[in-house]
Amino acid sequence: MTLFEEDVEDEDKDKWIVWFDGVSNTLGHGIRAILVSPNKQYIPFTASLCFNYTNNISEYEACALGIRATIDFRVKLLKVYGDSALVIHQLKGEWETKDHKLVSYQAYIRKLMELFDDISFHHIPREENQMVDALATLASMFKVSLHGDLPYIEFGCRSEPTHFCLIEEEEDGKPWYFDIKCYIEDKEYPPKASDNEKRTL
Repeated sequence: MTLFEEDVEDEDKDKWIVWFDGVSNTLGHGIRAILVSPNKQYIPFTASLCFNYTNNISEYEACALGIRATIDFRVKLLKVYGDSALVIHQLKGEWETKDHKLVSYQAYIRKLMELFDDISFHHIPREENQMVDALATLASMFKVSLHGDLPYIEFGCRSEPTHFCLIEEEEDGKPWYFDIKCYIEDKEYPPKASDNEKRTL
């Protein structure tokens, strides 16, 4: 019996479910999320990643894809399932996020979490995530241009990481590279820069 077929507890009857999976292999990078409504309607989302990243980043991209899709449906109660132990435990705050490439993803998804009244993350075995895994693998196999999708299967193409949505425009009107340029030319850090920001720079 899979999670789709389990009896839903009374307090979960109004909750939506998201299943997500990401694939990064020699053929490409694909992500997939399936939304399940309280009345058991299944809504699939697939995208091919058009930038070269790791499997963990593919998993974060897939998770973000599913959560953002539920926001479009004005969902307020959500349970998120994935077979990536790393992503699930990091988002639950149980594991530390040491990889600097994943910190921005975690911050972006935490920002999305603020839009829900209740959102929870659950790890499941890979064998219970086979349909989503297969569709993510399918998405990774297609080469999709930035402007053209396949005619019968809807594949989107992501040209940049989703956490870029978290980056806000500089309030001082200066270009994003201004602080980097000042550091290269004058070896000066921006005013009020934290130790972490200095290390990043």
